[in-house]
Amino acid sequence: MDEVTIRDLRNHGGDVMSRVERGETVLVTRAGVPVGELRPLPRPRLTADSLLLRWRHVPAVDPVTFRADLDDVLDPTL
Repeated sequence: MDEVTIRDLRNHGGDVMSRVERGETVLVTRAGVPVGELRPLPRPRLTADSLLLRWRHVPAVDPVTFRADLDDVLDPTL
């Protein structure tokens, strides 16, 4: 967990909050003493209907092409 001083939080609050938004947890300190913690809120769960809607828009995957792409990137002897 990274630490940030109250002064840094005041002066660079947008940057700190962007880090939290990306998933980081930040400990806020005053004179080296922890006084608070910033952490991302849990994301809302998706409903079954919204997942099915997303699934309907996923492109079809050709298994032969997919395997060829994997073989191009990975060592097939593994």
